[in-house]
Amino acid sequence: MTAESAGRGAAEADASGRIGAETVEALTAAGFPSAFVPERWGGADATCGAVAKAVAEIGAGCASAAWIASLLAYSGRFAAYLPTEGQEEVWAKGPRTRLVSSMVASGVRAEPTAGGWRLSGSWLYVSGVAFADWALVSSSPPREGDRNVRVFAVPRDVFTYEDTWEAIGMHATGSHTLTVADAFVPEYRAFVWDDMRQGILAGPATRAQSAPLFSVNGLTFAAPILGAARGAQIVAGQHLSVQPNGPRTAARESSLLSFARAATEIDAAELLLQRVADTADGGLLDDGLAVRSHRDATVAVQILMGAVDRLFGVTGTRGQARSHRMQRIWRDVHTAGSHAALQFEPAGLGYARRLLSA
Repeated sequence: MTAESAGRGAAEADASGRIGAETVEALTAAGFPSAFVPERWGGADATCGAVAKAVAEIGAGCASAAWIASLLAYSGRFAAYLPTEGQEEVWAKGPRTRLVSSMVASGVRAEPTAGGWRLSGSWLYVSGVAFADWALVSSSPPREGDRNVRVFAVPRDVFTYEDTWEAIGMHATGSHTLTVADAFVPEYRAFVWDDMRQGILAGPATRAQSAPLFSVNGLTFAAPILGAARGAQIVAGQHLSVQPNGPRTAARESSLLSFARAATEIDAAELLLQRVADTADGGLLDDGLAVRSHRDATVAVQILMGAVDRLFGVTGTRGQARSHRMQRIWRDVHTAGSHAALQFEPAGLGYARRLLSA
């Protein structure tokens, strides 16, 4: 799937609050759900770098479609932490099974029972839930006994969703509220959240599959923003090219300088994210490298948001028209950049504390 094909339905998707069925099928056919699925289930065993590049390309046309592409890929990566029997059930119909996920427990508790768990609750902001085959949801520890946070795989027939996503940006991600009502989840369809945090899998895994969570979590959400920033660069460039040989006014030269600075910032952010991907794909990650990657991803997003602000300014009043592509990109980038995984303060503190305690 290309930026051009994703972009064709972007305005309609933004207005309707969901990407179109054709886009969902195109993302599936492009292999995003199977990107990190283990090879034994027919997966692609892709690298983080390859996935980020493909996601960013789509993001240049539609940030919401890129966001869904990235989460389809990384939700499949999460499912590889399930016991073998659970993986076999999730991917029984093939590696392109569409998974979505919510890794925030939100106070939900699963109660242990014979052979598994009884799960009830609701999870906010589950992107792509409307077309998911399976969902991965986390819960707080039980009140007694085992104190581990767990992640549970639940099939489509045991969860519903409520249309609750009304954000000003990334509207087409359809990040609605998912609800499970007293479902039994067998033990083999659950794993301990801390195993995912550390990158501990029970079976064979590629380096990308076994990367600790915080080494790639930021990249998951930053790659669509990188793509959207590239889209903004294209739009601003087209705006400035209308009169390439116009008078050398102070206002025009100021716009040209803003464009040049923004282009440099986008390149710099891309280099940071490339290092994050290369580090994950290189394997042998320790806590120091994981927190550095998380730090890098959050700083890259801050840089990208600033670059898009500059480019938004370059397009002037035209770019603020409701029908203009630039204002949609601006809204999408700022909404995406507000994600908890992309905040510099916790990432920066984690890095500094790890570095200075070594």
